[in-house]
Amino acid sequence: MLITNARRARPVAAWAALAGFALLVTACSSSSSPAAASSPASAPAAASSSASAPSSAASPSGLASAPASPPASPGVTASDAGTSTFLAQGQDINGTALYRPACDSGCPLSGDATAILDRMTWRTWSATEAVGTGTYKLDACNPSCAAGPVYPVPAVVTLSDPVKVCSSSGTRWFWTRASFTFPVGLPKALQGGNAPKNPWTFSTVATAARQSCAG
Repeated sequence: MLITNARRARPVAAWAALAGFALLVTACSSSSSPAAASSPASAPAAASSSASAPSSAASPSGLASAPASPPASPGVTASDAGTSTFLAQGQDINGTALYRPACDSGCPLSGDATAILDRMTWRTWSATEAVGTGTYKLDACNPSCAAGPVYPVPAVVTLSDPVKVCSSSGTRWFWTRASFTFPVGLPKALQGGNAPKNPWTFSTVATAARQSCAG
């Protein structure tokens, strides 16, 4: 009877051992599955994506912060040089250089003396502009400049656009432009096609100035 019970107990123990082994395998499988789920394998991909974002965002800010091109340097003027500016009598830069002249004896603006400033009072005479009031004597040149009548016309004169003249004795600045306003108008003989140049560019002075400084 004891032998029979012992033979029956052996299969039961074998089945119990087999069942325990199965439970152990199942437990190991379940414990390894969460570890796989929590694996950081996907983390580098996410990190790579976020790392590239600052690179693309930095480009626009870099463009916005690029310095603008520097402005071109301004040309030298009489004001920059801190010098006086003169009126070339008769547009001759080698002749008399007039500074704030009263023109009591007349200041010819043209080489042929058909346009003369007379009895001038200058309210402004800087390095870049001169404004004065006086009489503008104009030859109508009719029938000829030698025989034509001269008309004294009240005028406000503005001198501007100075240029630099170079010489062995140094440099000087001369006006190259004259503008006029006539408070009482122009006489009929000086209207229409006979009207004086206004504004008047002293091209002789400008050309001589360029040539004097060319070397």
